[in-house]
Formats: sequence, C-alpha cells, structure tokens
Amino acid sequence: MSPPFRPADGRPVVWRAGFGTRFTLLVDTEEEFDWRAPFRHDGWGVATTAALPDAHARLAGMGARSGYLVDYPVATDPAAIDALRAVMAQGDATIGAQLHPWVNPPFDEALSNHSSFAGNLPKALEGAKLDRLTDALTAIIGTAPTVYRAGRYGLGPNTLKLLAARGYRLDSSMRARYDYGAQGGPDYRAIANHAFRTGPDGGIVELPLTTVFTGRLRRGGAHLYRAAGRIPRGRGVLARLGLLHRVALTPEDMPLADVLEAIRVAVGEGTRVLNFAYHSPSLVPGHTPYVRDAADLVAFWRWWDAVLALLARLDVHAASSDDILAAAD
Repeated sequence: MSPPFRPADGRPVVWRAGFGTRFTLLVDTEEEFDWRAPFRHDGWGVATTAALPDAHARLAGMGARSGYLVDYPVATDPAAIDALRAVMAQGDATIGAQLHPWVNPPFDEALSNHSSFAGNLPKALEGAKLDRLTDALTAIIGTAPTVYRAGRYGLGPNTLKLLAARGYRLDSSMRARYDYGAQGGPDYRAIANHAFRTGPDGGIVELPLTTVFTGRLRRGGAHLYRAAGRIPRGRGVLARLGLLHRVALTPEDMPLADVLEAIRVAVGEGTRVLNFAYHSPSLVPGHTPYVRDAADLVAFWRWWDAVLALLARLDVHAASSDDILAAAD
C-alpha cells in the first residue's frame, strides 16, 4: 500500500481587522449506519435528520451558527431535504458538502477501508462522485456549495484541485494532530490549528478541525504524544496523570472538563477560529457510539450548554462559514 497522504500547511490566513477570536460549528450531516460493520452501498437510513430543526434552534438560541456538511444520502432523500429546508428557514445556517464515497454514486470502486477515504480513489472517480453530490446540493439551496469536508477526513493528492475547479472555497477535512495512516487514510499530525491558504494558487481556505494539547507537558505537544504512542498504554498514562492529553473540540468521546480546559488553552495560545464538530445521527440515541441512550443525549446537551457558556464568557463569538470567507484576506 502507498504511504498515507500527508498534506502540508500553507500561508496563514490574515484575518480582517476586528475579526477577533471566533468559533464555528460544522456538522457532519450524514446517514445512519452500523459503525462496526463493513462498508456497503445500502442499508442506511436518514431518520435522524428529523431532529435537525429542533437541535439547530437550541444551538442558535445559545449563540451558535451551524454549518451542515451534507452527504449524498441526506441530499437526495425527500424527508431529509425537508428537514434541511426547515433549518435554513430559521437562519444562522449554511449548507456545504461532505463526501462519503461508499454511499455516493457512481459506484465503480471495490469497497474497502482504503476506498472509504475519497482521496484514495482515482481522480476521475473522486471527481465524478463530487459532481453528483454538488449537483444534489445545488438543487436544494439554489447555489453551488462552497464548503467541503471529506468523510473520514479523507483528503488525497487530487482533492483540492477538484474542489477548486468546482468553486469550493473552504475545506475543513484536515483534523489537526490526527493520523489515519494505519487505516489507509491521510496523516495530519503536522497540521496545526491555524487556518491557511491551500489548493491551486492558494484559492481555498483550509480550516482544520481544532485539536488542543493540554496538561503540564503540553508544550511537548505532537512530538511527545507521538513518542507516547510507541509505548503500550503510554498516552493513557500521560492523560490520567494530567501530563498530556489530546483534545478535539467535539462532544463525541471528549469529556467536558477536558474540552473546557482545551478551549482556554486554545484562546490563550492565540487560535483565531475554534472549529467544533459533531455527527448529526448523534442527535438521536442509538445511532453513533457517542450517544447510545437517553443519558448520553442528556450529557451531549449538557456539554453544549457549558461549552457555549464558556465561549461567551471568553468573548469568543460565532462565525459562519460565510463569515470566515468574508474575513479571510
């Protein structure tokens, strides 16, 4: 197998005067499927999209502006489309694209872990899938989407050129400080949290998903975390001792206390845009490993209550993807 794709960061975005420190929320708006099962073209549902309007209203009421990165099953189901339109009618919402290649035609690849990362596909096939998705979303929102996230964070060597050719202007596929190479995916360990210019002629703004190192040894950051990974249970020991913990800004499998500390660290380090995410099926118990039952859903909302309250106290305000593109120089 070829080595994992390793993107490089580029020229940092220079934010317009007065932009301040902001946060964004980009939701992986996708089908329900069995996370433990092999990839397949069928067997999915989109019933959880019915929860989107109420969830959007609740988050907007706490100051969030959500961007919904929609994949093909959601973009082509009539009931799911109705839910998206109900969200858009409320305001404080944008629609972008998310490519899950295993459920996005044309289906010309053999299903595998490797092919589940769209960036591993042949350029023509990745482009054809992106065209089908872009067309479906354009039919919903009336204009071509400009924001993209690869499902499973699966960028590849052709993706940014394909996006630029189709008018995409913001990508949020890079998950800072994570490595998916063991699964056949890309390696983002060298990617930091700052937004930067990438793609042909720097025409795409890359907004990585924010990942923060916390703990007394956090200044060792990526290097120390990588070294600890070579020792059995090494990372868990460092985290339990409060020495080093890698924290992503998501309610999914990230304890609230750790995330609150990560937010303080990120703001203190000068991160200008804190990029949050969750998967839309987590809005209904039983569809993701993160929200298995009613108690998990209560914890999910308690997490957002506390996180958004802290952001307000720190004077970190919401920014939509449109706001981010307008403020990027």
